[in-house]
Amino acid sequence: MLVATVPEYSRPVDERLRGLPSVERLASAIDGLPRSTAVAASRRELEEQRSRILAGGDAETDFDQLVRAAARHGADLAAGSLRPLINATGVILHTNLGRAPLAPDAAEAAARIGARYSNLELDLESGNRGSRQVHVEPLLRELSGAEAAMAVNNNAAAVFLALAAVARGREVVIGRGQLVEIGGSFRIPEILEQSGARLVEVGTTNRTRAADYAAAIGPGTAAVMRVHQSNFRTVGFTEEVPLGELRDVARSRGVALIDDLGSGALEAVGDEPTVRASVHAGADLVCWSADKLLGGPQAGILTGTAGVVERCRSHPLARALRLDKLQLAALEATLRLYRDHGPDAIPALAMLRAGEVELTARAERMSAAIGSAAAVRRSTSRAGGGSLPLMELEGPVCAVDPGQGGADALTIALHGNDPPVIARVEDGRVLLDPRTMSDDEADDAAAAVRNLLA
Repeated sequence: MLVATVPEYSRPVDERLRGLPSVERLASAIDGLPRSTAVAASRRELEEQRSRILAGGDAETDFDQLVRAAARHGADLAAGSLRPLINATGVILHTNLGRAPLAPDAAEAAARIGARYSNLELDLESGNRGSRQVHVEPLLRELSGAEAAMAVNNNAAAVFLALAAVARGREVVIGRGQLVEIGGSFRIPEILEQSGARLVEVGTTNRTRAADYAAAIGPGTAAVMRVHQSNFRTVGFTEEVPLGELRDVARSRGVALIDDLGSGALEAVGDEPTVRASVHAGADLVCWSADKLLGGPQAGILTGTAGVVERCRSHPLARALRLDKLQLAALEATLRLYRDHGPDAIPALAMLRAGEVELTARAERMSAAIGSAAAVRRSTSRAGGGSLPLMELEGPVCAVDPGQGGADALTIALHGNDPPVIARVEDGRVLLDPRTMSDDEADDAAAAVRNLLA
């Protein structure tokens, strides 16, 4: 005689809820985790199952399955939310992945200073309180050619501080083609407004002349500002005023010249203007990022004339926007590496300059490790991070046929690897780009793909 079975989801809700174990019982069955972590993981798993039951769906009530699921939650909690991963996308300054990876010396400097007390704001010679800026200002002056320099939390903060210190309550003249939006929907007009400065637009989207700036400067004007189009380019019927001409206009009218470079390159790369060129052109303040084309930690740099930098340094906002000791330690180490050993000592810059032989060897190594589903193909990497938008870094990649599951399913599965592998999809294949991986990371990425395909 056949006996009909009742589906789990058709049982009364109260009965199904009573079938779940207590947090205490479930946590006690999890091995290898601190007690508090096991309890938190058990509570999370049971809350998920209760939510499914109350929503009228299916839920897991088998105790052994619940233990395994809670143990997975516990492993995630023990590992923490912020974790290292393998960037196989070929996007070097990937904002979602933390932009520039630090040089080992910079990471070690941050760890060393973070683990102990330091002379962050102590003058060791006099014993008096000092400035945290002294640890990076001499290096910034040397590398940029500026009279003075300081560092704050990021470039948006640098621009905000510059405007607040120089132009609060007064006008800033800027070309319409430079009213850009940077990442996270931050727009230059909004930063100007929040700083207390008043925006005066001149010219048109595609063409602005020196005479446009000169005509807009009046008694209420504090500064002329140039914003470099670091994350896009305007091409075609265009005209922009060279920075040297803007300097002449600003000086003839007795106002400051602020240059927001955005990415901030110390040496020529692609069509990116350099920091030193802006300083030599006569900008009173040059604002730029440390975690893009410098390849350092998140920071915003202000370099320029001593008087204007001092106005920024002494402004009340400078304290709110200052760097902590970890950022300062990593930034100082990055600047020293750049000065003493050049851009190849900085991982992100070395990736930009990586050669065909190195990349091909790494791509072939991944392809061989994965097997018949992989082959070496040609594709294009990018700088990313709102830098060098026109630069295409053509080179070899390891292209993987994902099989019947499809490319999206394979890329998501790779996110669950330890460490997670972040790849990109092109023409239905999953690409592992050797430009943004070390040899060890390439081996790990290939092993992850091979295991998932198997």
